[in-house]
Amino acid sequence: MKAVRFSTFGQPLKVVEVVEEPDAELKAGEARLEVLATPINPSDVLTLTGQYGQLPKLPAVPGNEGVGRVVEVKDSTAVRVGDLVFLPLGAGTWRTHVVTPADGLMPVPPGTDVQQASMMFINPPTADILLRDFVTLQPGEWVLQNAGNSAVGRYVISLAKLAGYKTVSVVRREELAPELTALGADVVLVDSDKLPEQVRAATGGAKVRLALDAVGGDGTMRLGDSLAPGGMVVNYGVMSGKGPKLSAAATIFKDITLRGFWLVLWMKRTPRDAQRAVFGRLAKLMAEGQLKTPVEGTFPLENIQDALARAMEGGRAGKVLLTPNGKV
Repeated sequence: MKAVRFSTFGQPLKVVEVVEEPDAELKAGEARLEVLATPINPSDVLTLTGQYGQLPKLPAVPGNEGVGRVVEVKDSTAVRVGDLVFLPLGAGTWRTHVVTPADGLMPVPPGTDVQQASMMFINPPTADILLRDFVTLQPGEWVLQNAGNSAVGRYVISLAKLAGYKTVSVVRREELAPELTALGADVVLVDSDKLPEQVRAATGGAKVRLALDAVGGDGTMRLGDSLAPGGMVVNYGVMSGKGPKLSAAATIFKDITLRGFWLVLWMKRTPRDAQRAVFGRLAKLMAEGQLKTPVEGTFPLENIQDALARAMEGGRAGKVLLTPNGKV
C-alpha cells in the first residue's frame, strides 16, 4: 500500500512524501477499500501548514473524504466486495487503500459520478447548513456570498436555486461571471469598496438578511455593510489570511451579527441519524446531477507535489483530485 505522509508541519510541497506501508490485516467487522478518488481541500492544505483548527498527531496521512471500492470484507454483511462507498470522513484518504469498520460505510447511490461523489462530504453539507441553519429564509429572498467561484460557493448557488432563493455571488475576477450565471447565480459582482451600493442596486433594494463569508478581513466587513438591519454574516473561511471583522456602522447601527461555522463542530454536536439524513439527501441530488462542481485535474499519488501546487494556485477552474489507483 502507498500513502502520502507528513511528519512535520510546514510548506506543503516540502513536507509531504509518498511512502510504502504494510497492508493491515483485517479484523472482524472491517473492510478494505481501494481509494478511487479523493480531493485536495483548503482544509487539507491548512492542516499541512499547521494552521487548521484541528491537527493530527504526527506522522499522519492527509485527506478527509473520497470514494472507494470494497475489495475485502471480514465477518460482516454490511458491504460486499465491489460496492462503491464513501470513505469515512477524516480517515487519512490520500492513500491507495483504507481499512475501516464496515458497519459505518455509506453506499454511493447508483449512477453517481465517482469524481463528483468524492467531493460530497465536506463542501456540499457546508453549503447546505449555511443556507438552512442560521437564518430562516423564504423563497424569493436573497443570499449574499463571497468566494462565489469556490466549491462551497458553487454548491450554495445550486442549493439556493433548488430552494427558491436568489443569490448575489461576489468574486475577484469579472471573467468568472458567465460561468456562475450559467450555474444559476442570479447576480455576480466583482468585490470592491463599492459592494454595498452594488448589492442594493442589483437586488432592487431588497432586505438581504444572510451573507456567507469565506474570505475574512475587509471582505467580511463589506458583506456586513451590504446587509439589511438585523442581518447575519456567517464566516466559514479566511482565504485572505485575516480574521473576520464588521464595521461599527454594521454592529452598532444595523445590529448585524457575525457567526462562525466549522463542519467538524457541527458533526460533533449533531446526532448521527440527522447527519445521515443530510448526507443522504445531498447524495440523492448529486446522483440526479443537480449538484456538481468542476474538476481541474486528477493526479496519481506519485505526483503529489504537482497536485498540491495546482490546488494552491489561484485562477483554477475546479477541484484537484488524487486518484491513487488510476484515473476514474
